[in-house]
Amino acid sequence: MTWPQVKRLVPLLLIILLHMGFIYALLNGWFYQTEQTLPKAEQGLPKEIFVSLITVDNTPEPMPPEPQPTPPKPVPVVKQTVTPPPVIPVINKTPSEQAITAPPVPPQPPVPPQPAVVAPPSEPVPPAPPTSAPPPPPSQPKTVSTGVEYQQAPAPEYPPLARRMGEEGRVTLRVLVNEAGRPTRVDVQKTSGSSRLDEAARQAVLRAMFKPHIEDGRAISVYAIVPITFHLDN
Repeated sequence: MTWPQVKRLVPLLLIILLHMGFIYALLNGWFYQTEQTLPKAEQGLPKEIFVSLITVDNTPEPMPPEPQPTPPKPVPVVKQTVTPPPVIPVINKTPSEQAITAPPVPPQPPVPPQPAVVAPPSEPVPPAPPTSAPPPPPSQPKTVSTGVEYQQAPAPEYPPLARRMGEEGRVTLRVLVNEAGRPTRVDVQKTSGSSRLDEAARQAVLRAMFKPHIEDGRAISVYAIVPITFHLDN
């Protein structure tokens, strides 16, 4: 073992020795001072005792005041009125000599019970036939602007007042032609600027006769566009 190692172990050994001495002193009671170790002058002396006296107040508590009885409530005096009983008139039920007595009604024989009438079984009501859907609204006639043919062409008459006033122009009419070729309705689609010329053209088209319009081998109603021109030279 080298010297540095010995120097390190010396403090450790001292600490162990001190601990062992401390434990030995505790076990032998060196740290307790008993009565035998005290001086003889102090061994036979009595010990001091401190006593504190507590005074009790015996003064009686004042008695609470007795409750005063509540005075009785006055009972209201109700005056009762005695109603005399109603006077019942005495009816003399003895029939007088002049009274007319009706003959007694003989008892009616009992009515025999009527037999119950059994109603015949009702026949089953047939279900209502299904309602058919309403027919679709008729389609509007088509409009034909070209290829209009006449059996009798319109011959408009020039209104004299319009001629004197120098009125002229072109009227465009929309004519509803039925399956037979007759005009049933004439409307002014474009005016000429003169109401007299428009009415003259309308009356001329109502007097005309068209050829029926044929589609799929049958005649149909159509709207025809008819122009009428008014010139002062004609």
